[in-house]
Amino acid sequence: MKNLRMLLSGAVMLLVLGLVNFYIGYHLWIWLKDVVPGILAGVYWTVFMLIAFAYMIGMVPWPKAVKPAARLFKVIGSYYLACMEFAVIVLPLTDLLYWVLGLMGFDRSAFTAEAGITLVLLLAVFLIWGSRNAWSTVVRTHPVRIDKSIGTSAPLTVAVASDLHLGNIVGNRHLRKMVAEINRMEPDIILLAGDVLDDSIEPFIRNGMSLQLKQLKARYGVYAVLGNHEYYGGSIAQYTEVMAGIGIRVLQDEVAEAGGVYIAGRKDKTAESMQGGRMSVQALLEGLDHTRPILMMDHQPTGFDIAAKTGVDVLLSGHTHRGQIAPNHWITRRLFELDWGYLLKDKLHVIVSSGYGTWGPPIRLASRSELIRLEVLLEGSKSYQEEPLSAKTVLV
Repeated sequence: MKNLRMLLSGAVMLLVLGLVNFYIGYHLWIWLKDVVPGILAGVYWTVFMLIAFAYMIGMVPWPKAVKPAARLFKVIGSYYLACMEFAVIVLPLTDLLYWVLGLMGFDRSAFTAEAGITLVLLLAVFLIWGSRNAWSTVVRTHPVRIDKSIGTSAPLTVAVASDLHLGNIVGNRHLRKMVAEINRMEPDIILLAGDVLDDSIEPFIRNGMSLQLKQLKARYGVYAVLGNHEYYGGSIAQYTEVMAGIGIRVLQDEVAEAGGVYIAGRKDKTAESMQGGRMSVQALLEGLDHTRPILMMDHQPTGFDIAAKTGVDVLLSGHTHRGQIAPNHWITRRLFELDWGYLLKDKLHVIVSSGYGTWGPPIRLASRSELIRLEVLLEGSKSYQEEPLSAKTVLV
């Protein structure tokens, strides 16, 4: 029964994608016939459908000999996903405008050509601006006060990165920038809050990305948790082994101690349906000394009430990308209590990052690639007593 439901869901998804892409492809065909007279319908639709479904084609586990071509299809398909979202928003508005102009008696003979050129120019602006937002990173500083002490007068600096999505799109160039920026923070602790991988571990291994991550430097160590995409990739054992080999501990319902602070790392929520569940927050924190700070990573931003009641001081999440491309952030804002930014819930500080990398197209609109610089201000610290608190954003 479960397999039947999955097959039906997949069939419905393919049908919807097919209808959406036919709608987009038909409009593009109408415009191209004006711009390129004599274009062959068979050639056009073959090329268009290959591009429209390129991402799915690239995801197929092809034989090794054709993997380079599959990777190219995935890159092309990634950019098309951004174009598809753009088209789904603007084409109905364009159709509505065409209909209204007809009702008002305007001459629409040049509408197709002029509207097509206008939309192509708008798409170019969208892709350029979206690429800038995806590859140009901001560092956001969040000072948080915790009424606990670890016997030091200096605040703790914690660097946080989530949703790197390392793979065929986000590669070593972007990763090197992240490593350099985090190391410039001179952090006491570095936390990677899930989705380090973009599904498959193959490009991560092939391109030696672990060698870049190995360059991360923190006084008390580097810790990570799993995101949903590590589960989708199905190589968790290999991934955790590779990370352990470069000195990064992947916490799977585990607690580590770092510089007098507890780092609690939950399995991703995906484990509840894919790998026999995960430990409750209460069970995870059982036996800890709650007079010491507790920082917890949980990739998907859920369960704030439980975390607050069980004594977590700081909860760090990602996952949402803040929708990545507007207006998706209107959806994530309604799906999650906090889909991006900072929230104080009782004594719990919640910070949800929009992520460093991207899923699918390396395009962001109304969101930015970001890193988090967390200043943990404890009892007895000089900054806690003397400095005013203010969030800061720095362009990288």
